[in-house]
Amino acid sequence: MGFILKGIFGLALAFLGYLFYAKLCKVPEVPHFPEDTWWGKSEPVKEDTSIKPFKINVSKEILDDLKHRLDIALPMQPPLNGVGQHYGMNSNLLQKIVNHWKNKYNWSERQKFLNQYPQYTTQIQGLDIHFLHVKPKVDKASNVKVLPLMLLHGWPGSVREFYEVIPLLTKPQKGRNVVFEVIIPSLPGYGFSEATNKPGMNAARMAQIFKKLMDRLGHKKFYVQGGDWGSSVATYLTILYPASLFGTHLNFCLCLSNMCSLKLWLLGSTFPSLIATEEEIPLFTPVGEKWFTDKMLESGYLHIQATKPDTVGTALRESPVGLAAYIIEKFTTWTNPEWKDLEDGGLTRKFTYDQLLDNVMIYWVTRSITTSQRLYSEQFNHKFRALGFDNIPTPAEVPIGCANFKHEIVQQPESLLRLKYLNLQHTNSYNDGGHFAAFELPDMFSNDIYEFVEKINDK
Repeated sequence: MGFILKGIFGLALAFLGYLFYAKLCKVPEVPHFPEDTWWGKSEPVKEDTSIKPFKINVSKEILDDLKHRLDIALPMQPPLNGVGQHYGMNSNLLQKIVNHWKNKYNWSERQKFLNQYPQYTTQIQGLDIHFLHVKPKVDKASNVKVLPLMLLHGWPGSVREFYEVIPLLTKPQKGRNVVFEVIIPSLPGYGFSEATNKPGMNAARMAQIFKKLMDRLGHKKFYVQGGDWGSSVATYLTILYPASLFGTHLNFCLCLSNMCSLKLWLLGSTFPSLIATEEEIPLFTPVGEKWFTDKMLESGYLHIQATKPDTVGTALRESPVGLAAYIIEKFTTWTNPEWKDLEDGGLTRKFTYDQLLDNVMIYWVTRSITTSQRLYSEQFNHKFRALGFDNIPTPAEVPIGCANFKHEIVQQPESLLRLKYLNLQHTNSYNDGGHFAAFELPDMFSNDIYEFVEKINDK
């Protein structure tokens, strides 16, 4: 009798295990969104499909207001001794940046710099979408192929991240037979792209908007590249519109499916060699430290932006000094975590103060910090999570390329990435670089895109 009960119990456990495994492996259906959703502030009207030239032209009123706010900023709280950036942005470092902003940063010159590339706006689903559009000059007699490439930024970045990489992608390179026509949009609610006043503008709906942008520009098929939120938008583009993509290149590759999470926590914590190479293991182990302790220390911003974006946005919108601290701090900790130990944050090892302030200014002059942060709330709410995008892999017909930079804020072994990206044809791991790769290492970043595209084109 005991033997029979044990057998029944064993079968029941096996059956429950099977059900659990089946649930883990279940791939949801690809969601479909209405194509005519109107995100504009007005009532729906006939869409103006014209493409209008755009120049950044910040009013004297806004600049005078900024100068006044910088001038009357309260004295900063002195930092604790010897803490570097571990308590957030060190106020001694922040004061240096603010002094540069007030005394050396020349907006007239920087505005000319930001206007050096052709920019446009066009209305899509009720929103005026801003984008850079840079076409290469190619000798018709050459055998160089021009390919459309969309570059997508994230938070707290902007189109500014790509300025140094644009000439590397749009000018024919010696020994290469491809060059790119580059389209760089500002995400809706970021910078010079209009924000919606309706809930629901998540990264998948942004993907829908950008697919329509490329259609309007005459590109029925194109390459897409993304990092940070841009990686999410690019991934959703791949899932929703695979027939429109030649390939997808990411510098923030991530698998968050149930199966990836199970393998990471179960096998990664106990037998990491079963899911990773010897070189990969230090990138994500010890799992508890890399995926819990470290992430908890660096994800406070995420929790508040995913739950109360308007609250923190109000504070940042009122204070240019506070906005600079909140944004630029990420360019320390996300570029190299060891820079938190440094009093100067290591910033000038890879960036200039002018570069960093260009990015801050885009948020300040457009008053877009609050609307940019709402993406976190839209992405992490229950309604969007229930769609199951994390458990939907990219279609096998779309080639994927992943550039893995040493100090990226999240690292996973290739075996897990292949569960998300079914046609992962290109991976490179670099012994330098962090979260803002295009901004930090434009040569390395552009070369990786070329390598990926050439692999696809040669097949």
